[in-house]
Amino acid sequence: MDTPYQPFDPWTYRDEAGVNGADLIGYKVEATDGGIGKIDRCSTEVNSSYLVVDTGPWIFGKKVMLPAGLVNHVDHDDRKVYVDRSKSEIKSAPEFDEQTYTEPVYRDKLGSYYGEPR
Repeated sequence: MDTPYQPFDPWTYRDEAGVNGADLIGYKVEATDGGIGKIDRCSTEVNSSYLVVDTGPWIFGKKVMLPAGLVNHVDHDDRKVYVDRSKSEIKSAPEFDEQTYTEPVYRDKLGSYYGEPR
């Protein structure tokens, strides 16, 4: 039996990702081509979940916001979150803004940027 198509929701963790409401703060984040930093804050709010990643020296100490839908899977033993985007895609995303990251306009822009998973 085929699973019905589920449209991509950038702001909701995928069931198969294994987040299960866990506190991911401090976990390392792995893009498809290597590490990008550590989770500084996260949300498991329904239809509004995200990760804020401190990239450290990788992008000169900037932070990036990743919609929850990008999380491919979580390895709780190694404390790593795997996302299905490359470092360059993440680096080129709309800049994280501490003042506006909760506003619908910013979220729509970021959700559109990332689009469907690969």
